[in-house]
Amino acid sequence: MTSKIVEELKAKLTPKTKLFTAGPVACFPEILEIMCIQMFSHRSKEYKWLHIDTINRLKDFLDCQEGEVLLFPSSGTGLMEASIRNTISPKGKVLVTIIGEFGERYATVIKENGREAIKLNFDLGNPVNPKILDETLSNHEEVEAVTITYNETTTGVLNNLAELAWVVKNHDKLLFVDAVSAMGAADVRFDEWGIDIIFSSSQKAFGVPPGLAIGAFSKRALELSEKAEEPGWYFNLSRYLKVQQKKQGTPSTPPIPQIAGLNAALRIVEEMGGKEKWYSMYERRARKIRSGVNTLGLNVLAEKGYESPTITAVFSPEGVKGTRIYEEMRKKGFELAKGYGSLVETTFRIGHMGYISDEDIEAMLDTLGDVISELIR
Repeated sequence: MTSKIVEELKAKLTPKTKLFTAGPVACFPEILEIMCIQMFSHRSKEYKWLHIDTINRLKDFLDCQEGEVLLFPSSGTGLMEASIRNTISPKGKVLVTIIGEFGERYATVIKENGREAIKLNFDLGNPVNPKILDETLSNHEEVEAVTITYNETTTGVLNNLAELAWVVKNHDKLLFVDAVSAMGAADVRFDEWGIDIIFSSSQKAFGVPPGLAIGAFSKRALELSEKAEEPGWYFNLSRYLKVQQKKQGTPSTPPIPQIAGLNAALRIVEEMGGKEKWYSMYERRARKIRSGVNTLGLNVLAEKGYESPTITAVFSPEGVKGTRIYEEMRKKGFELAKGYGSLVETTFRIGHMGYISDEDIEAMLDTLGDVISELIR
């Protein structure tokens, strides 16, 4: 009976397409294998070992020795809200840099949590301009923090985080970084760059199924959380820290399989030769896809020099909707990502995260060429 149930579910759920999505992404075989182990108590010595070992590996990966890394049973958006509730005073102001829809989301989260978002918008496809950021902070000394989307998933733009962080720190403001589609593929130097909060999700560049949020927090941010008037309960950073310091994991039940999968991912990085080798894998994939797209006569949205290592937003040919390209590619066995927000009709996106081979990329590009030729006839 059990075998029949599994086979029926597999028939319904096994992907019939190769994933080139914005996330969730295809998972590495080693990650799927470790996630199939039988469950154990999240208060057991086995889990405590897994939790601390994963935290230590993440601290090395993120260059976070002065701050603290915490794990949460949620998506990355949960930590977006946590950053505001735990550190920004009631009615306080936050400068939100916006280069796409996820910057807009941060502004909405700030507003919904009773604080004021001062928006600093840039044209779609462009990164945050450090000079304009500097001038804006000089004109808004009242803001308590600045938010930066490290990698804007809607446009495929990677901000120069090191440069922007220097500007923010020069004004002595808190720095919050949405690294949901960046962490794991773009360099993070938490201590060196003076970041206060950075967060991501398991289902992106680490190639793990969704359900786990990863955050790194400075001493300053954690001290503010300890004093916060209304930090909430579920995402109360000081609660998470206290439980972790007692080597008891997390306050609420954690997604044990995802944490085991993340631990395996970090070990794969180590086996590959370190994070520089891992990052170069992602950059090589990105260049291969951009080159293939350009060969087909298509243009990339991101400003040159600021292209994402994890996702490429592509302009669809004139007269062809991006959604149509997505649909036709799916029929042919490749699931890309539709354009997002205001770009839904004019772009489509190609994700390069997770378990993808060079052969998969070449086959996808060949198929994309066929689809484009069919649609522009």
